[in-house]
Amino acid sequence: MVVGDIATGTDVLVIGAGPGGYVAAIRAGQLDLDVTLVEKDAYGGTCLNHGCIPSKALITATGVAHEAGNAEAMGIHADPAIDMGGMMEWKDGVVDQLTGGVEKLCKANGVNLVEGIAEFDGENRARVAHGGDGQGSESIEFEHAIVATGSRPVEIPGFEFDGERVVSSREALSLESVPDSLVIVGAGYIGMELAGVFAKLGTDVTVVEMLDEALVGFADDLAKPVVDGMEDLGVEIRLGEAASDWEETGDGISVTTETDEGEETNYDCEKVLVAVGRQPVTDTLNLEAIGLEPDENGFLQTDDRARTDVENVFAVGDVAGEPMLAHKGMKEGQVAAEVVAGEASALDYQAVPAAVFTEPEIGTVGMTEAEAEEAGFEPAVGQMPFRASGRALTTGHTDGFVRIVADAESGFVLGGQIVGPEASELIAEIGLAIELGATLEDVAATIHTHPTLSEAVHEAAENALGHAIHTLNR
Repeated sequence: MVVGDIATGTDVLVIGAGPGGYVAAIRAGQLDLDVTLVEKDAYGGTCLNHGCIPSKALITATGVAHEAGNAEAMGIHADPAIDMGGMMEWKDGVVDQLTGGVEKLCKANGVNLVEGIAEFDGENRARVAHGGDGQGSESIEFEHAIVATGSRPVEIPGFEFDGERVVSSREALSLESVPDSLVIVGAGYIGMELAGVFAKLGTDVTVVEMLDEALVGFADDLAKPVVDGMEDLGVEIRLGEAASDWEETGDGISVTTETDEGEETNYDCEKVLVAVGRQPVTDTLNLEAIGLEPDENGFLQTDDRARTDVENVFAVGDVAGEPMLAHKGMKEGQVAAEVVAGEASALDYQAVPAAVFTEPEIGTVGMTEAEAEEAGFEPAVGQMPFRASGRALTTGHTDGFVRIVADAESGFVLGGQIVGPEASELIAEIGLAIELGATLEDVAATIHTHPTLSEAVHEAAENALGHAIHTLNR
């Protein structure tokens, strides 16, 4: 404790109020533990304030405008005008409603909320600096700590974020005006999602990626419809080019890229958005004070109960390793709180879904066919193209397919991959099938509403069984 500190005590100290942290705090409160939640910025963390929610709000808003302006085939002729200020105000309203809800839920579950920056100051003690003149600090004694400090965007050499010319996804989601032109560095899911947003706003978008493929980590047949969709929107995607430098020009900037062979290309634009990944925030915690050391990538290693190497310290969310997904962090937060409370809770990562909110969307869960083979299964695979779906035809979005992977011997569903309309929602059905130990026959025997997109999941299961009705069986 330092002079001037006040001192408090708590059963559970949660550091960080993002999806992992606030879920851990609320669940611990429900289990009658005394909980203190420390947040340095805003309740809801990056996900609610600067990531998932604002980006999906803008994806929806720009999608509405794009749909309305491109619906001549449906007999609709419109020329939508975008009020950027109004769009941002609506997006901010969505964020405020959700973050306010998190704060209310925490208080309703008895969570003590503390604003400030926390760092460890001993085996069972942390110090919280409240910031600002005269705000002081306090020391908090804890029985257990749950680290949920999230992640920050990765910078690349020469492209340090200045919030003006070189921006991260955080600044890109709060621009006051639509840039005429934008270079996006990185063709991962964040770069591709924002490429779609700005292309629909009328920005001239170029995506440069140092690797030879976009959306690395997703199968080629899932990534290709997205790349095609982006190019249909006018996005220029340049692969195999690494951003190496940028400089001011008369009315903007010029971004230089370089290939492995040393070939340079310059792209003039108004701004450059760097979206090459995120890194865990563990360097602000003074981990040495509790004898904890992150791995070479900055992550805290945990076991299946979210425990770190220090028995009374847990880590959840982005700081606990890949995949950096909000829903994975939420589950880890729930498990950590239950373990602290003495319950027999543990993590099971066999059915963690992932989604990319591009056009078309991608949704994946569980094993691919190749992963199933590698694991020793003889996979049975079924597929249903959306072009054969009556509901997809009525929406005007027929690109993509549903694929389901199962063990041929037992019929147990092992995984699924979807690219197409509402893939982010549809993948949940396959995730539930995996979690419940359902078989292809179970999915096929389930009567699905007609006409809906979910029928494609049913048909894919029927296809894997060899008796699909609306498609040719494989």
